[in-house]
Order: sequence, then structure tokens, then C-alpha cells
Amino acid sequence: MVNTERFMRLIATALVASATLAPTPARSQPAGSDSIPFAETIARLSGTGGYFDTDNLISNETGYLHVVPGLLRAGLRGGAYLGVGPDQNYSYIAALRPDLAIVVDLRRDNLLHHLLLKALIQISPTRADYLANLTGRPLPAGDAESEGDITDLSADALVEVVGAAPVDSANLTAVRRRVISVAASFGVPLDRDDLETLTRFHGEFVRWGMGLKFTSAGRAPRAYYPTLGALIAATDLEGTPRGYLASEDAYRTVRDLHLRGRIIPVVGDLAGEEALPAVASLLRERGLRVNAFYTSNVEFYLVRQGTFDQFAAGVVALPHGPDAVLIRSVFLSSFWGEHPLAVPGHASVQVLERIDDFSESHRSGEFRSYADLATLNVFR
Repeated sequence: MVNTERFMRLIATALVASATLAPTPARSQPAGSDSIPFAETIARLSGTGGYFDTDNLISNETGYLHVVPGLLRAGLRGGAYLGVGPDQNYSYIAALRPDLAIVVDLRRDNLLHHLLLKALIQISPTRADYLANLTGRPLPAGDAESEGDITDLSADALVEVVGAAPVDSANLTAVRRRVISVAASFGVPLDRDDLETLTRFHGEFVRWGMGLKFTSAGRAPRAYYPTLGALIAATDLEGTPRGYLASEDAYRTVRDLHLRGRIIPVVGDLAGEEALPAVASLLRERGLRVNAFYTSNVEFYLVRQGTFDQFAAGVVALPHGPDAVLIRSVFLSSFWGEHPLAVPGHASVQVLERIDDFSESHRSGEFRSYADLATLNVFR
């Protein structure tokens, strides 16, 4: 297996140099009334970012799919989707099929991460191709009649097939060169440091494969953090696979939105004066209303730093439908008590709250603590 730091540095140096010196190609998503001016929209919506102590390459929320049936029962398809963080958003997007998805995150690195994933998805017509390109592992060459069609594999079987393949240095070099070139073609200004970050992020997926875990600066992954493979194969509470890599149809939904420039990563502070007001303005211009807003556990940090009220005001001002919801992650270690919707075996609980209920509880002063926020009005 090729995973040495020296090998990765050599690849990074060569590819960063070539991408920096080469002229930027034209915008890669198709033009026309159905496309979004991708780079221009990122520039318009992005504002002041900040620091968080993790690369956040994958989620650490084992139950992130538990709320998907509730989202579907609420009839929240279409409209606009907002979110934070990496590709767990894509599973909610695959289920809700929004017209436009915007992922706002404090870290510029999250924008770079989404550019990497967008480039990988663009060069990968199937989810098997995507996983192979993401982890630098070529798909096995087998007899289709005896091996079966890889596009029909379940999520856990696909994880096993791709995860068992060794990294091939020649294949990895070709994939890396193509991905960096495509990422540089989106029109988002990228300097040498940005390109090195893209290369480093891809290198982590290659190094760890399906065993990659969420990590924080200076701390080893906790025992309960899921692996990449576990997140891909995760199910809802009834055992139904709900991830964007669970089926070709789900993957195509996400890929189509990416190809049309309709998944927009944005740098911004959710409690700041720029990000949510700018998003609200864009949605009004396009006649779109928010149907779902995935906040992960960002509210925990906003409450702790005293900026929750600013965030709440931004949420309330978003154009949204009557059944629009917040998708919230509550980590039991930060909750200090029993959560009524906690699921045995999971360190966090995923809940929904209608934005209108959130607005009313905030207006009336019911949110006196994070515990109130985590439990009032919530459902699944």
C-alpha cells in the first residue's frame, strides 16, 4: 500500500506547481438558465471566516440518518437547503432534492473540502467510481457476469469492495492530477496554500481509506467516532440505508446538482452580520424558501460564546416554508442529562425542530439554556 508521507509530498509538489502555473479553464458546470454562477455566488455570499480545531473531513454523528424519514414525512422536498460541515449534507440533499443547496461554514477549509468533493463527483459517473477516486483505490477488474454489476451493490458491500483494494501509485497520480485541475477550473480563486490543502485532504482519504475518522487538533479520534465506511453504510432507525451513496439514484441527485452548480459552499459565521442575511437576500431574489437547515451542533458553540441570539435572528429572517425545520445534532456529552430522543449506542442524537417553533420559543425567552434548546419542540 502506498501511503508514505514522502510519496504524498512529491505528488503534492508536482500537482500544486502545475495547477498554479496552468491557465484556469472556463467554468466547468454547464451554462444556461438552469445553472448557477458558481464562483460568483460563492464570492457574493462569503464573508469573514474563522478557526475551528478540526479538518472535519467526515462527520462524527453516527445517527445522522435517523431523521431522514421524518424529513420525508414532512414533505420538505424542493426549495432551498442550508447546512454546515462536510458531506453528511449530501445525504440530506439526496433525500430532499432541493432546487438549491448552500453550505455555510466558519472555515475556509470547508469550502476547499467541498471543491475537492465537487471535483471528485464531477469526474465520477457512478458512486463506485467516486469512492474509488476519493480513496485512490482502483476498482477491481472482474467478470461482470460472475462478479455482478457493481452499480447494484448495497452501500456496505460497496464499502467492502472499494476498501479491500490496494492503493495504486500510478492510478493515484492520474486521479490527483485530474482532480486538482478540475477543482481549479471552478473559477474560485485558489492560491498555492489552497491547492496544497486540497492535496492534503485528498491524501487523508487515500491514507486511511474506509477507516478514516473525524479528528480534532491535538486529540486522537474518540472510540465512538464512526469510520468513513460506517457512515456510508449507515441506516435510519428502521435499518433502511439513507445515505447519498446508498443507491445510484441518490448519488445521481447529488451529482446533478453539483454539475449544475447548485451546491454552493460559503465561508461565513452563522452568528455574524454577513452570511445568513446574504443567503436570505439571494433566496428572495430566486423566489426560494428554506425547507431544511442542518446546523449540526453549531448552536452549542454559539450558546457558549454568547452569540446565539444573533444566529437566531438570522434564522428567523430566512424565507422559509411553514413546515421548514432545523436539523440539529445534540452530543450527549455536552448535554449533561438524559435526552428524550436518545438512541442506545449513539453518542449524539439527531432531532428536528420547526423553524416557526424555534422562532416563537426564542421570542418568548423559552431558551434559557442549551438544554432547553436541545429538548424543546424537538421531534424525529
